[in-house]
Amino acid sequence: MKNIQKNLLIIPSIDIKDGKIVRIVKEIPELECIEYGDDPVEMALIWRTENAKLLHIVDFDCSQQESKKNFSLVEQICNSVIIPVEFAGGVRNMNDAEELFNIGVHRLALGTLAVEDLPTFIKILERYGPTKIVSSLDIIDDFICIRSRRIKTDVNYIDFAKRLTEIGVERFIVTDVTKNGLMQGINLDYSLNVARVTERKVTHSGGVSGYRDLQNIQNYLSEGIDSVIIGRALYENKFPCQKIWRIAESGIFN
Repeated sequence: MKNIQKNLLIIPSIDIKDGKIVRIVKEIPELECIEYGDDPVEMALIWRTENAKLLHIVDFDCSQQESKKNFSLVEQICNSVIIPVEFAGGVRNMNDAEELFNIGVHRLALGTLAVEDLPTFIKILERYGPTKIVSSLDIIDDFICIRSRRIKTDVNYIDFAKRLTEIGVERFIVTDVTKNGLMQGINLDYSLNVARVTERKVTHSGGVSGYRDLQNIQNYLSEGIDSVIIGRALYENKFPCQKIWRIAESGIFN
């Protein structure tokens, strides 16, 4: 515990489908996971009680079906906790972004939009700024995946990260899709490469299996990897102390 530096931010993830929390294994949302509970709002309050400083919400209905049926839940979460809420999943245009900010979301993580409609991504970035808009890079074999990570493109992640840096992106969420949800250990190569070539901040996501993975991440704090999104490992109690984020006190707003 003493080795985790104060600027390593631990970000609990709440993945939502059909109004319930789901477990994500190889990008497949699984319902009826007893450890996860059914109420995303209640879980947000639990994470806040445990002193989380930021929540990462993934809306699978919005990302896969462009359905906004979970937006009322997202709004309830935003109104129930006094910490920032980051939203990922399905933002396709300026109206979507505006609606989410209006219901209380603090920051949007945009992935598919930047690949499919870069001009709109740029407009949203210019309107809200780089502290409110971050880029999600979902990667398989060096190439970007879109549409809930179901479609592999021919876009190289390094080239794309450089391009997004040129237009003003200041933070990336980097995920090795092949590691996500498996709890078999992290692959930091993608995160580290993005941090080095862009000289921007990186949030690592995917594969965290326990405390040793966090110790590994902390070795690269000086390189720009300053935070980590954790889902399954937290829900399934893979840490000797589930209050690890109590010492993560800085960095949530940028």
